[in-house]
Amino acid sequence: MNHDELAEWSKRAADWARNYHANLRDQPVRAQTTPGETAAKLPTAPPEGPEDMEQIFADFEAIVPGATTHWQHPRFFAYFPANAAPASILADQLCNAMAVQGMLWQTAPAATEIEGVMVNWMRDAFGLPPHFTGTIHDSATTATLSAVLTMRERALNWQGNERGLADLPRLRLYASAQTHSSIDKAAQIAGIGQQNLVKVPTDANNAMDAEALEAAITADKAAGFLPVGVIMCVGGTSIGAVDPVAECIKVAKTHDLFTHVDAAWAGAAMICPEHRALWDGIDGADSIVINPHKWLGVQFDCALQFLADATPQVKTLGLRPVFLETLEQDEVVNYNEWTIPMGRRFRALKLWFTIRAYGLEGLRTRIRNHIAWAGELAHEIEKLARFEITTPPMLSLFTFRLIGTDEKNEALLTRINDDGRIYLTQTRHNGQFVIRFQAGQFDCTRDDVMTVLTVLNDLS
Repeated sequence: MNHDELAEWSKRAADWARNYHANLRDQPVRAQTTPGETAAKLPTAPPEGPEDMEQIFADFEAIVPGATTHWQHPRFFAYFPANAAPASILADQLCNAMAVQGMLWQTAPAATEIEGVMVNWMRDAFGLPPHFTGTIHDSATTATLSAVLTMRERALNWQGNERGLADLPRLRLYASAQTHSSIDKAAQIAGIGQQNLVKVPTDANNAMDAEALEAAITADKAAGFLPVGVIMCVGGTSIGAVDPVAECIKVAKTHDLFTHVDAAWAGAAMICPEHRALWDGIDGADSIVINPHKWLGVQFDCALQFLADATPQVKTLGLRPVFLETLEQDEVVNYNEWTIPMGRRFRALKLWFTIRAYGLEGLRTRIRNHIAWAGELAHEIEKLARFEITTPPMLSLFTFRLIGTDEKNEALLTRINDDGRIYLTQTRHNGQFVIRFQAGQFDCTRDDVMTVLTVLNDLS
């Protein structure tokens, strides 16, 4: 294929995308396939010569869509969404065409500087104070790992990177059981270890108990351990748990510990001022992660990390060999020094396009609608005598269950997802299997949300 042919096929792909999105409601949300079925349709060896693009595209149409779980389906109520607003799709197409590698300012001046401006735009949109700067990662997992590595090095006076961890004190990291599994992964990868990730007890609201946090840190210090940091969640993945940010940060500061707030999903709602009480005290955090790809329409992947002071993270992750030096210029921002990969995509472009194409008020309207519709659905489910709401709506997320055994609920969820009209997932709460619902897909409507009620009545 050459660039002339690319122009023709790009138009063909755009037409296909338009039809794909237009007809999604007619498709089952979750892939109706079995393991190995797709692989069996592909040759076992690559072709020795070029193949005709007509055949390649035909194979794509025949094999891929039917074996895909449709994350852009308006009735995708599982997990948190990975959205793709049309303006964001367009921006990513342009990025693909330019294939920018934004590791340094000199390799990508526009990408670097637009990223800085987008961080500032979103900082202000979320109501964060002006001392925050930040960067864009691929996902919250990478942002959290970056924060945990920074916690570790700061506590060790930056000796871990130089000496290794073998002869240093036993490190301790604090979070509640409601935090995301990416915190567990970060503790493992950072060399802190799963056993040293202290899951602090929670209160009746499933929020980290600040007094228990204080007690855990004090006890660890007395035992000769070295606390490194505290991670809080605002909108936990399982049931939307929210830690008392102000209280936990106060405890952390008493012990001079670095703090990170995982608001990957719920943070998007902070563009609506009425929800900012959920993270009261956020001004005192050292690090915050919010994923615009979860609830703001931005194409996956795009995770914003805000930093009260970037210096500790750059000191932890920055590495500048001679071949990466920028000659004959004053000091510039090189975002590869703020994160783990050296290579970086131009993620800021899709954020720029999306914010401009829909405006903050347009995005607020979507979020407010999702929250209102989720609340209405929970109220209607609660009216059904055979169901119970197990955790009330936190923004657009709640859980419920069929009154009865875990086995009955597992069987119901299987029927729901095999049916194909909607897609839900499960979690465990208070020792029970519960069904989890969240609304957040970019093109979701009230009718889509209320389809859940129809499906429950049909299948239970």
